[in-house]
Amino acid sequence: MANSDSGDSVVDRVVRVFEAFPEGVASLQLTELAERAGLPLSSAHRLVRQLSGHGLLEHDAGGTVRLGMRLWELVNRNSPTLALRQAAMPFMEDIQQVLNQNVNLAVLDGWEALFVERLSRRGSIVNRARVAGRMPVHISSAGLVLMAHQSAQLQAEYLKQFRDPSGKMTADVVRRLLAEGAQQGYVQLAGVVDPDAWGIAVPVMDGKRRTLAALGVVVPVAEMRLQALVPALQTAARGIGRRLEA
Repeated sequence: MANSDSGDSVVDRVVRVFEAFPEGVASLQLTELAERAGLPLSSAHRLVRQLSGHGLLEHDAGGTVRLGMRLWELVNRNSPTLALRQAAMPFMEDIQQVLNQNVNLAVLDGWEALFVERLSRRGSIVNRARVAGRMPVHISSAGLVLMAHQSAQLQAEYLKQFRDPSGKMTADVVRRLLAEGAQQGYVQLAGVVDPDAWGIAVPVMDGKRRTLAALGVVVPVAEMRLQALVPALQTAARGIGRRLEA
């Protein structure tokens, strides 16, 4: 039901308020929040006041608006990724202990890889993946291995709309990587996001061979040990799948 002159609903505007917070930013001034959400200041103020009443936002007399603890509580209590993260964490910790590098867990959401967990240590190579952050499928090994294990129809739809504004990847290259990922059971991708980083990812599957997630590592190109990394990742992925089944 539309509740504004522009035709958007209350739900539309509430979603835009939450989406206005950039990644890694937990607070905004009300005026900036209204601008980023595309709302009149009066409408933004009213929504902030109502959401604050439910603990989903917090605001102070100085006009600063913050994400509320109640929002974090609700999301983490009922998140569909909670069981996945709990099942994966012991295996991710084991891999990180051996490699001393980044370990990622991602799921497919549209044409993007959504990262639901990440482990890293001081001194490890830069990892652009962030928890609750997204990357286009074609620039992450996790995204590519997830797409490689989708249906032919979904892959065709993805390739039909594929565009890479940076010009680093073409549809033909992505098509080849998807075919290799499906055949080999892993995807490796070097130097696309960072020239010195190499990503390797494998699918996490359930007992019916449905792909639930991708488990991956990001390591320095100079330390790349494909023959050792892939079996370790595949063993961990099978363990995660078994824990989810249990």
